[in-house]
Amino acid sequence: MSGSGMVHNNNTEHKSLLEAFDGTKYRVGGHGKRNVEKLKAALAEVDGELESDMYGKGAVIEDFQARMAELLGKEAAVFFPSGTMAQQIALRIWCDQKALKRVAYHPLCHLEIHEEDGLKELHHIEPVLLADKQRLIRLDDVKGLQEDIACLLLELPQREIGGQLPDFHELEAISAYCREKGIKLHMDGARLFEVLPYYGKTAAEVCQLFDSVYISFYKGIGGIAGAILAGSSDFTQKSKVWKRRHGGDLISLYPYILSSDYYFRQRVDKMGLYYEQAKELAALYNGCRGVTTLPEVPVSNMFHVHIGLPKEQLEAVLVEVYEETGVGLTHYVREYGEGGSYFEVSIGDRYASVPAEKLKLAFASLNTKLR
Repeated sequence: MSGSGMVHNNNTEHKSLLEAFDGTKYRVGGHGKRNVEKLKAALAEVDGELESDMYGKGAVIEDFQARMAELLGKEAAVFFPSGTMAQQIALRIWCDQKALKRVAYHPLCHLEIHEEDGLKELHHIEPVLLADKQRLIRLDDVKGLQEDIACLLLELPQREIGGQLPDFHELEAISAYCREKGIKLHMDGARLFEVLPYYGKTAAEVCQLFDSVYISFYKGIGGIAGAILAGSSDFTQKSKVWKRRHGGDLISLYPYILSSDYYFRQRVDKMGLYYEQAKELAALYNGCRGVTTLPEVPVSNMFHVHIGLPKEQLEAVLVEVYEETGVGLTHYVREYGEGGSYFEVSIGDRYASVPAEKLKLAFASLNTKLR
């Protein structure tokens, strides 16, 4: 891409990279486009006479909730249209139970940076930010809390820092400490199933360390939308009341439930494969000049790629790689630090369709251009 062809308007610049990515034959990350075909595929095997759910009642929702509760090792589970709603409600319940409107979580927690202060504005709950932005919450951070809290939220994996994970023994120690001190422990498990191959644990074995658990059905699972909030029967009954108050108790949620169920069955057993493929891909990135991944060796199917080039320059390099090889590595780039940039990689079904020789060609091209 010549200098005269470069544009400095950020929107046009981003579209240029996106257009180049959309023009590639092989795309490395994710499961594919999120379009109406996703719903059509999920509905193809459904009995057309199946009764819809109605305001949280009916077999289609109740059976799915029961299966998820059993899988997560919890007494009950509730299907929500969004994780944002589910997690704010979980924290509200724990705060009400302790009559203390204060919780703790990571500075880059979804509730802190992506929800327009919903927890504070809707529920008047005060967050305590634990740990440095660039690292995980550790047991010492929890022990060092200077204020009483009702609940601690841990995200597994911590997406905004590359999907890092605490050691399982430290997770057990944090759980034991919270129970000793009467602090409820909530899991942001949007990507819980993606970390199970690294931990070598079942979902129930991880979830037993937590009082409440949220999981997503549109991230690694690839459904349309939807979430599960699981815990004790008393906790989930209270969450249903708050779900109604939040406007989440829609007359019917079955399109989301059916797609969640379908893609969960399609992909939950592939998480180990995605994990191995992520490690393979990260090694290719780390073999390029000026490129590092975070973590260096992924602990799930996701990681971040950091490159020592300004965003504009890196986009120009990537566009050239895409046009030369037909392989799309990412559709976006973000600025990072002084003169650097990064993007996120999440491995899904598409990775297996990229021929090995094409992938090697793309990285050879990338490495040459970075030199």
